[in-house]
Amino acid sequence: MREKPEPLAVPDGPNVTWSMDFMSDQLADGRSFRTLNVLDDFNREGLGIEVDISIPALRVIRTLERIIEWRGQPLNIRGDNGPEHVSAALQIWDSRRGIGLEYIQPGKPQQNAYVERDNRTVRHEWLGQYIFETIEEAQDQATRWLWTYNNERPNMAIGGITPAMKLKKAA
Repeated sequence: MREKPEPLAVPDGPNVTWSMDFMSDQLADGRSFRTLNVLDDFNREGLGIEVDISIPALRVIRTLERIIEWRGQPLNIRGDNGPEHVSAALQIWDSRRGIGLEYIQPGKPQQNAYVERDNRTVRHEWLGQYIFETIEEAQDQATRWLWTYNNERPNMAIGGITPAMKLKKAA
Protein backbone atom coordinates (compact mmCIF):
# COMPACT_ATOMS: atom_id res chain seq x y z
CA MET A 1 0.00 0.00 0.00
CA ARG A 2 1.33 3.42 -0.95
CA GLU A 3 1.89 5.93 1.78
CA LYS A 4 -0.24 9.02 1.58
CA PRO A 5 2.04 12.03 1.07
CA GLU A 6 2.19 14.66 3.78
CA PRO A 7 0.14 17.72 2.83
CA LEU A 8 2.16 20.83 2.12
CA ALA A 9 2.14 22.97 5.26
CA VAL A 10 0.55 26.40 5.13
CA PRO A 11 2.83 28.94 6.81
CA ASP A 12 1.25 30.83 9.69
CA GLY A 13 2.35 34.20 8.39
CA PRO A 14 3.87 36.04 5.43
CA ASN A 15 7.54 35.67 4.50
CA VAL A 16 7.89 32.25 6.14
CA THR A 17 8.19 30.30 2.88
CA TRP A 18 8.31 31.56 -0.66
CA SER A 19 8.10 29.17 -3.59
CA MET A 20 9.62 29.75 -7.00
CA ASP A 21 9.45 27.99 -10.31
CA PHE A 22 10.08 28.54 -14.01
CA MET A 23 7.73 28.35 -16.97
CA SER A 24 8.38 28.61 -20.71
CA ASP A 25 6.49 30.09 -23.63
CA GLN A 26 7.17 31.62 -27.05
CA LEU A 27 7.04 35.07 -28.58
CA ALA A 28 5.11 35.61 -31.81
CA ASP A 29 8.35 35.14 -33.81
CA GLY A 30 8.91 31.69 -32.26
CA ARG A 31 11.71 32.63 -29.86
CA SER A 32 11.33 30.94 -26.50
CA PHE A 33 11.21 32.86 -23.26
CA ARG A 34 11.04 31.92 -19.61
CA THR A 35 9.25 33.24 -16.59
CA LEU A 36 10.38 33.03 -12.98
CA ASN A 37 7.32 32.97 -10.74
CA VAL A 38 7.76 33.76 -7.03
CA LEU A 39 4.91 33.16 -4.58
CA ASP A 40 4.39 33.62 -0.83
CA ASP A 41 2.91 30.31 0.36
CA PHE A 42 1.03 32.00 3.23
CA ASN A 43 -1.43 34.04 1.19
CA ARG A 44 -0.62 32.74 -2.31
CA GLU A 45 0.48 36.25 -3.27
CA GLY A 46 2.39 36.48 -6.51
CA LEU A 47 5.52 38.36 -5.48
CA GLY A 48 6.95 38.57 -8.95
CA ILE A 49 6.98 37.26 -12.48
CA GLU A 50 10.31 37.86 -14.17
CA VAL A 51 10.27 37.44 -17.98
CA ASP A 52 13.27 37.07 -20.29
CA ILE A 53 14.90 34.86 -22.89
CA SER A 54 17.18 33.47 -20.20
CA ILE A 55 17.01 33.79 -16.40
CA PRO A 56 20.32 32.52 -14.97
CA ALA A 57 21.08 32.26 -11.25
CA LEU A 58 22.43 35.83 -10.93
CA ARG A 59 19.18 37.13 -12.45
CA VAL A 60 17.20 34.99 -9.97
CA ILE A 61 19.19 36.62 -7.16
CA ARG A 62 18.55 40.14 -8.52
CA THR A 63 14.85 39.37 -8.77
CA LEU A 64 14.71 38.03 -5.21
CA GLU A 65 16.66 41.07 -3.92
CA ARG A 66 14.18 43.39 -5.61
CA ILE A 67 11.24 41.56 -4.00
CA ILE A 68 12.94 41.59 -0.58
CA GLU A 69 13.37 45.39 -0.82
CA TRP A 70 9.60 45.96 -0.69
CA ARG A 71 8.29 42.75 0.92
CA GLY A 72 10.90 41.81 3.49
CA GLN A 73 13.02 38.68 3.60
CA PRO A 74 11.60 35.15 3.72
CA LEU A 75 12.82 32.53 6.16
CA ASN A 76 12.85 29.88 3.41
CA ILE A 77 12.61 29.59 -0.36
CA ARG A 78 11.39 26.36 -1.96
CA GLY A 79 12.32 25.34 -5.48
CA ASP A 80 13.15 22.38 -7.65
CA ASN A 81 16.61 21.07 -8.48
CA GLY A 82 17.00 23.09 -11.68
CA PRO A 83 20.42 24.57 -12.44
CA GLU A 84 19.38 28.09 -11.39
CA HIS A 85 18.17 26.85 -8.00
CA VAL A 86 21.14 24.65 -7.12
CA SER A 87 23.81 27.03 -8.40
CA ALA A 88 26.67 27.96 -6.11
CA ALA A 89 25.79 31.65 -6.55
CA LEU A 90 22.26 31.15 -5.18
CA GLN A 91 23.45 28.91 -2.36
CA ILE A 92 26.07 31.48 -1.28
CA TRP A 93 23.52 34.30 -1.51
CA ASP A 94 20.96 32.36 0.58
CA SER A 95 23.61 31.45 3.15
CA ARG A 96 24.83 35.05 3.49
CA ARG A 97 21.26 36.26 3.90
CA GLY A 98 20.33 33.47 6.32
CA ILE A 99 17.56 32.16 4.07
CA GLY A 100 16.93 28.42 4.07
CA LEU A 101 16.77 26.72 0.69
CA GLU A 102 14.26 23.87 0.47
CA TYR A 103 14.54 21.58 -2.54
CA ILE A 104 11.76 19.31 -3.69
CA GLN A 105 12.60 15.77 -4.76
CA PRO A 106 13.17 15.30 -8.49
CA GLY A 107 9.95 14.36 -10.26
CA LYS A 108 7.77 15.40 -7.30
CA PRO A 109 6.19 18.75 -8.30
CA GLN A 110 3.43 18.19 -5.71
CA GLN A 111 6.06 19.04 -3.09
CA ASN A 112 5.93 22.58 -4.50
CA ALA A 113 2.15 22.50 -4.97
CA TYR A 114 1.40 26.16 -4.23
CA VAL A 115 3.60 27.51 -7.02
CA GLU A 116 2.60 24.64 -9.34
CA ARG A 117 -1.06 25.62 -8.85
CA ASP A 118 -0.09 29.24 -9.42
CA ASN A 119 1.70 28.24 -12.64
CA ARG A 120 -1.52 26.67 -13.89
CA THR A 121 -3.39 29.90 -13.19
CA VAL A 122 -0.63 31.96 -14.85
CA ARG A 123 -0.81 29.75 -17.94
CA HIS A 124 -4.62 29.74 -18.14
CA GLU A 125 -5.34 33.38 -17.27
CA TRP A 126 -2.31 35.20 -18.64
CA LEU A 127 0.21 33.35 -20.82
CA GLY A 128 -2.43 31.44 -22.76
CA GLN A 129 -4.45 34.59 -23.47
CA TYR A 130 -1.85 36.62 -25.36
CA ILE A 131 0.63 36.45 -28.20
CA PHE A 132 3.58 38.60 -27.22
CA GLU A 133 5.73 40.39 -29.77
CA THR A 134 8.54 41.34 -27.38
CA ILE A 135 9.95 40.43 -23.97
CA GLU A 136 9.11 43.95 -22.78
CA GLU A 137 5.46 43.48 -23.78
CA ALA A 138 5.33 40.13 -21.95
CA GLN A 139 6.92 41.65 -18.83
CA ASP A 140 4.50 44.58 -18.86
CA GLN A 141 1.51 42.26 -19.21
CA ALA A 142 2.90 40.01 -16.44
CA THR A 143 3.14 42.96 -14.06
CA ARG A 144 -0.40 44.10 -14.87
CA TRP A 145 -1.84 40.60 -14.54
CA LEU A 146 -0.03 40.01 -11.24
CA TRP A 147 -1.54 43.16 -9.74
CA THR A 148 -5.03 41.99 -10.73
CA TYR A 149 -4.32 38.48 -9.41
CA ASN A 150 -3.19 39.81 -6.03
CA ASN A 151 -5.73 42.60 -5.58
CA GLU A 152 -8.92 41.78 -7.49
CA ARG A 153 -9.14 38.04 -8.12
CA PRO A 154 -10.64 35.98 -5.25
CA ASN A 155 -8.59 32.88 -4.50
CA MET A 156 -10.68 29.90 -3.40
CA ALA A 157 -7.66 28.21 -1.78
CA ILE A 158 -7.54 31.01 0.82
CA GLY A 159 -11.25 31.30 1.47
CA GLY A 160 -12.45 33.24 -1.56
CA ILE A 161 -10.56 36.43 -0.72
CA THR A 162 -7.66 38.05 -2.56
CA PRO A 163 -4.06 37.53 -1.52
CA ALA A 164 -3.93 41.25 -0.60
CA MET A 165 -6.93 40.83 1.71
CA LYS A 166 -5.36 37.84 3.46
CA LEU A 167 -2.12 39.76 3.93
CA LYS A 168 -4.02 42.71 5.39
CA LYS A 169 -5.86 40.42 7.82
CA ALA A 170 -2.54 39.03 9.02
CA ALA A 171 -1.16 42.48 9.87
